Amino acid sequence: NFVNFSIKNKLEMTKSMMDCLCAKATPCVTDCVMAELEKLGSKYRVALRLAKDPRFRRLPCTHKGTYADDCLLQRATQHRCYIVATCDKDLRRRIRKVPGVPIMYISARKYTIERMPEAFGAPRSG
Repeated sequence: NFVNFSIKNKLEMTKSMMDCLCAKATPCVTDCVMAELEKLGSKYRVALRLAKDPRFRRLPCTHKGTYADDCLLQRATQHRCYIVATCDKDLRRRIRKVPGVPIMYISARKYTIERMPEAFGAPRSG
């Protein structure tokens, strides 16, 4: 849904990520996310086409099933080098339980990072 909301908010993903992080970023998409986009059908075909962009790195999955939320949570837990981009409130709640994994989401028509206080665009706490 992050890809789809990016399209709806007219955000160019790679540029918006770099603006938010103030650094070069390579968007990654897992096989499960691609399978989920394909299952959603024609309503999400623009999101699927965007996710197939050569600037996005495809991450292969080795587990059974194609439930993207579990896949992203498992990957974030194993390799804490990723920033998980999602607009799904339930997935955000689950990822918050994993220490050290920042979450990117869309707020006020721009990307925002949660749990990276030094990041530009991070909401001010306190």
